[in-house]
Amino acid sequence: MSRQDEILDALYNHTIDGEREPVVELTKEALSLGMDPMVVLFEALIPALEEVGRLFEDGTFFVPEMLVAARAMQGAMDILRPLMAETAAKPVGIFVMGTVKGDIHDIGKNLCNIMLEGAGFKVIDLGVNVPEENFVAAIREHQPDAVGLSAFLTTTMPMFIPTIEAIQKAGLRDQVKIFVGGAPVTMEYCHKVGADGYAPNASALVRELKAMLGLS
Repeated sequence: MSRQDEILDALYNHTIDGEREPVVELTKEALSLGMDPMVVLFEALIPALEEVGRLFEDGTFFVPEMLVAARAMQGAMDILRPLMAETAAKPVGIFVMGTVKGDIHDIGKNLCNIMLEGAGFKVIDLGVNVPEENFVAAIREHQPDAVGLSAFLTTTMPMFIPTIEAIQKAGLRDQVKIFVGGAPVTMEYCHKVGADGYAPNASALVRELKAMLGLS
């Protein structure tokens, strides 16, 4: 086995195990050997995060394991992202993400962002406590394929409705798929507020989004 193959195998395993420091060092070594950033991403990091998602969904992994794996991958992405931008690597899609107005929780949102980036999407993160007009402005500016509305509290879930209405009034509703998510959110509530999709976790979001956009 060549050193490059060893690096890809090690990156895969260390990412699953959530070991950020080895992931960062191996990424640097891969680049020093002239490896293509896209090879590192698509042959080691993305498969690792897909496996983490599978382990989470079958009950072997839980949220803490997903978070440390995502943070390990983020360490590699911090190094790879500028290089991929230089080579004009075309993202598979653009996703605008934000926690709705009145809600300042971001752990779930951030985990989704990392998983989306790992799957090849360009993510525009609007942050937390995002008013409706900021979502509208971001859709106009970035022309995303989809928008994610996050709410952690039952008291902020109703903000999905005016946000989606604002997108509708701006004449942008037909241009984007809208996903909703967060701890108290359900598929039933997704239908109630008129969103296109719901995902209970970051792994499911990537899978559902890719299926909806015809990328899976």
